[in-house]
Amino acid sequence: MNHRPLKPTTATDHSAEPVPDRMRASVIDATGGTDALHILDVPVPSPVLSELLIRVVAAGVNPIDTKTRAGSGLSAAIAAYPATLGFDFSGVVVSAPYEAHPLSPGTEVYGLASFPRTGGSYAEYVVAPSQSLARKPTSLSHVEAAGVPLAALTAWGVVVETARAHEGQRMLIHAGSGGVGHFAVQLAAYFGARVTVTASGRNAAWLRELGAAEVIDYATTRFEDVVADVDVVIDLVGNTADEVGTRSLQVLRPGGLYVLVPTGAWPGYAEAAEAAGLRATSYKVTPDGDVLATLGRLLDSRAIQVYIDSVFDLGDASAAHEAVESGHTRGKTVLRVSDD
Repeated sequence: MNHRPLKPTTATDHSAEPVPDRMRASVIDATGGTDALHILDVPVPSPVLSELLIRVVAAGVNPIDTKTRAGSGLSAAIAAYPATLGFDFSGVVVSAPYEAHPLSPGTEVYGLASFPRTGGSYAEYVVAPSQSLARKPTSLSHVEAAGVPLAALTAWGVVVETARAHEGQRMLIHAGSGGVGHFAVQLAAYFGARVTVTASGRNAAWLRELGAAEVIDYATTRFEDVVADVDVVIDLVGNTADEVGTRSLQVLRPGGLYVLVPTGAWPGYAEAAEAAGLRATSYKVTPDGDVLATLGRLLDSRAIQVYIDSVFDLGDASAAHEAVESGHTRGKTVLRVSDD
């Protein structure tokens, strides 16, 4: 990277370090299998208005990335190819909108890229709006921090803002050992809910350490046979596997709340819930720097933690996608993009 031509700097760039014209990125030229991902030299993005330019140290990999690469997810919104995927990142501010900006050049930050409106985080540099960033938790490495934003913001949105987790509430969380799931379990328990989780048996002890009161091994037990009258179901599976969504309606109390997270996982959930006399909503993550700052304080105080299952180099993004698509990862998968 040091041998690439540098952009000329001016007094108004507010940059911490010289910025090259081009960068390495993991891109797709069209949707397809994991082999569609490949490394390409692309132009470094230029921030506008309230956007910051960040040098990416690590990038998180999420199921929405794999769905988009495969042709579903957000693929219809990709305006042009080659396209750089990715939302999560942790890195260092290179350029801020103005001199007195609170996230000045040199500040370590984590947050979400505005993909697909802009290039994603599978790259050496990314632009992101100020409102989508917060200072990186000091107790976390960049690799750990990159696993937080999308998953933890989603968990906060469904557990805290939508389900309003509170003392005595009975909550069932499906796929509790995944990226969103392991944050959802911790946040629900932190706010006092009694948490029941479905997961593989190998993750039971770990999930209890995170705060789950009960763990149901989905391979050996039908959850509807042992759970009833819960207040909220957080469904991170839907009807893509074993009719988990439909079965979840059976275990809710009258008037209970069903929250569906995965995109396209059960198109008919709203009608089915209404017919059963239940409330239901889907959820889409909302970038929020203030919530990221709150999550950062919880992480630094060890009230919650992030678990990184595996780390791949940027050039191995295809292998990272394969790992996520296997459905057997615990916590988060992360790409190491550059040196800390």
